[in-house]
Amino acid sequence: MQKQFILFIVFLVFAGRSFTQTEVSKTRVIVTSDGEIDDECSMVRFLLYANEWDIEGIVTSSSQYHWHGHRWAGDDWLDAYAEVYPNLIKHSKEYPSPEYLASVSFLGNVATEGEMDSITPGSQHIAKVLMDESDSRPIWLQAWGGTNTIARALKTIQETHPEKMENVASKLRFFFIWEQDSTYQSYIRPHWGKYNIPTIVCDQFWAIAYQWDKVMPEDKVNYFRSDWMKSNILENHGALGALYKAHEKDDNRGFNKGEYKNKGDFRSEGDSPAFIHLINTGLRSNESPDYGGWGGRYVHVRENTYLDPVPKANYKYPPGRWYTGTAWGRNYMRNTYPDQTPLMNEYFRQITRWADVLQNDFASRADWCILSYEEANHPPVVRLNNASNITAKPGSKIELSAEGSFDPDGDALTYTWWRYHEADHYDGDIKLSQADSINASLLLPTEINKETTIHIICEVKDNGLPQLTRYQRVIITVVP
Repeated sequence: MQKQFILFIVFLVFAGRSFTQTEVSKTRVIVTSDGEIDDECSMVRFLLYANEWDIEGIVTSSSQYHWHGHRWAGDDWLDAYAEVYPNLIKHSKEYPSPEYLASVSFLGNVATEGEMDSITPGSQHIAKVLMDESDSRPIWLQAWGGTNTIARALKTIQETHPEKMENVASKLRFFFIWEQDSTYQSYIRPHWGKYNIPTIVCDQFWAIAYQWDKVMPEDKVNYFRSDWMKSNILENHGALGALYKAHEKDDNRGFNKGEYKNKGDFRSEGDSPAFIHLINTGLRSNESPDYGGWGGRYVHVRENTYLDPVPKANYKYPPGRWYTGTAWGRNYMRNTYPDQTPLMNEYFRQITRWADVLQNDFASRADWCILSYEEANHPPVVRLNNASNITAKPGSKIELSAEGSFDPDGDALTYTWWRYHEADHYDGDIKLSQADSINASLLLPTEINKETTIHIICEVKDNGLPQLTRYQRVIITVVP
């Protein structure tokens, strides 16, 4: 794949590890998927954003739910992508060709749940990519199913090139949708844990999984209903949108007795946070899991591992797997719902707060499959006229400006500056002046007596259809 590098220096701090990149371009990703229905839905969205990353592998794996004999998501997505590819590249030349994607798609370890004894084409490919020393950029390994094929690849490296383990680990970033088999705890953590590989394990994905209609706020739930899905994704949007596995008929065979789904309703995309986290929206969420973004927000729990923030006082995370049997959100939906819904709302808000913006963005990408560049909408480009990292003294006035932002389609833009309370470390109030204009300011409190950070988001919306949103995050470090 052609890689175009933008030369500048970015300093990142993630999971206690500092690293410097002198060549920064698109994020490298490898997806492993067990091919469940929600993986198939996630694959449609993933491919619509394929221009955002350097995709270095799409590997079929197994999980506690799917293994050999089941129908995998890789059966037909490539043909559908090939049909819409000629139109997608009208909107971005960075979309990978169908031929390239076919060349990096492999069958991994699928015989049984957690099987990692066999060396498979998928595990070999992952190991090959990780050991390639010609590219030092970080690479995100995503487990939409189990971690077993990833584990097998890492074991191959350990067995054949133990001297390369440290270098391989320095490039690794993990994003797991639950631990859908035991191999992270039984192999990866014991053998690779000493390298402090940044690891996100996500449970808040349940906000957009099978029970989304119980979780999604009332003002956003219509973005997942059949009318919206049919108009924006399923119908008259090309082969890829038509492949999306929405509910196919009216039924009441949901997770809970009496649950009713309409034909065309959103079904589930439980795996999508793994790659949504990496879309470059300007929220800088890939710099640290606790910054938060479209793919959720996560807190440091132990060692190198970030899990979902549980809004219960004195909550104790389990020492082992974070999955169906232990994760707070899944167990709430299984055992507690509809009691204590304020806790549920707060837990899933890390994702639901972005739901309308996320779906509008999805709709625009579906439009790219059928419309010309002039007919479709494209996201605004947000440019700050101030530094994105500011160090200041208590009592300082901070001037903020998004002058230089523009819309590629010439749409009018609206600006909103807001504080991301959950992401920063100051408990007091901050007042933003002119928060709904292109220029804003804030006065830092004089009583801050210890070093702290304050996160300010510049949110920019266009007036196109569908309306699209992008951001820039300003992190103010206050040093007394």
